[in-house]
Amino acid sequence: MRKIQSSQQALFQFRGIPPVGMAISMALQHLVAMIVGCVTPPIIIAGAIGLSQEEQVLLIQASLVMSAVCTFLQLYPIGGRFGSGLPVILGVSFAYVPSMQAIAASGGGVAAIAGAMIVGGIVAVLVGVFVKKIRRLFPPVITGTVVFTIGLSLYPTAINYMAGGTGNTYESVVAQQGLTEALVYGSWQNWLIAALTLTVVLVLNHKAKGICKLASILIGMLFGYAVALCFGMVSFADVGNAAWFALPEPLHFGLKFDPASCVAIGLLFAINSIQAIGDFTATTVGGLDRDPTDQELQGGIIAYGTSNILTALMGGLPTATYSQNVGIVTTNKVVNRTVFAIAGGFLLLAGISPKFAALLTTIPQCVLGGATVTVFSTIAMTGMKLIASQDLTARNTTIVGLSAALGVGISQASEALSQFPEAFTMVFGQSPVVIATIMAVLLNLILPKEK
Repeated sequence: MRKIQSSQQALFQFRGIPPVGMAISMALQHLVAMIVGCVTPPIIIAGAIGLSQEEQVLLIQASLVMSAVCTFLQLYPIGGRFGSGLPVILGVSFAYVPSMQAIAASGGGVAAIAGAMIVGGIVAVLVGVFVKKIRRLFPPVITGTVVFTIGLSLYPTAINYMAGGTGNTYESVVAQQGLTEALVYGSWQNWLIAALTLTVVLVLNHKAKGICKLASILIGMLFGYAVALCFGMVSFADVGNAAWFALPEPLHFGLKFDPASCVAIGLLFAINSIQAIGDFTATTVGGLDRDPTDQELQGGIIAYGTSNILTALMGGLPTATYSQNVGIVTTNKVVNRTVFAIAGGFLLLAGISPKFAALLTTIPQCVLGGATVTVFSTIAMTGMKLIASQDLTARNTTIVGLSAALGVGISQASEALSQFPEAFTMVFGQSPVVIATIMAVLLNLILPKEK
């Protein structure tokens, strides 16, 4: 009995060998909490760029595989300095989606995103090296404003997806063999399925307990997917042709260094590096009852930047620490790295199976929209919580309100910067996050502090 208790106790220690069954169940808990968030950005970006079915599969594959690799690098630091050595999981981040959509709209494609990721990775490494000095530039009111703006900027994406996806015009849909006209953008079928998916997610999130509550988004998507099948909105033609096993293809999409894209993504890497400090801190405080050491923070951010450079070369999309998994750690206190390594192993297995990736591409966009609108709203509210953690003085409300207003306002007024050079418009006019970030930092430095 003592031996069983001691092995179970290993779950609450970073090192040690926990019971296999418990470790797998805990790992699956982490997996279902983040898998939807990990695969949705590649699907959104693939649709925005107009990738073929085969290239969509490759993009999802690379993103899943590299999410696993980035997680392993954090769990098992190299030389004790490259990696945080903390129980965290990394996955493809929604924070980069607005800027990546802007890059897609400009015709840069995955190649320009990869080039910008390499520059962004270097920025993150520099933030890690000088983290003590740079950290003061990003108090909670700044990071909160940025996260809040990211959430706001993703709302149009969710609504377009709920309506069926802007690419699903009548002509393009009826040309797809085996699919019904229900996929046409704005059809009542799309809105019905999106509403049903959202309803299931909300009911489970607020009424269910345990794994059903944790996996509310995943279960909601499965329900919406089943309804879409009944409407004839799903085709498995490409799934049958996909291989069971294949590795991602390095530099399949190429590499392109577009200055405007590099600036936009580089700023986000700097912000996400600071946000990672918050996730590392929440993990250690909630799961290990201590603050993170300077070495853990520095090693974690340096590994974050370097692993994203590697991800760019492998054809994946930007990764970041997942706050929902941090929330699980603070709730159940399970911090054993074997649990997180098993979760990373599941991600890796999913990534090396093109058939699994092809199956994900069959999810109708209305289902994705109904499920992810709650994710985007959560992102915005996370930013609000960060902002509210500080006193809402006149100074802070000016920083938040003016930064968000200029960021969102300029990006929504498509012709506002039409007389400026194209590169300038790409950096400042496409994604509200860039202007909001710059304005928040400048206002924080310029406005006199209140007594």
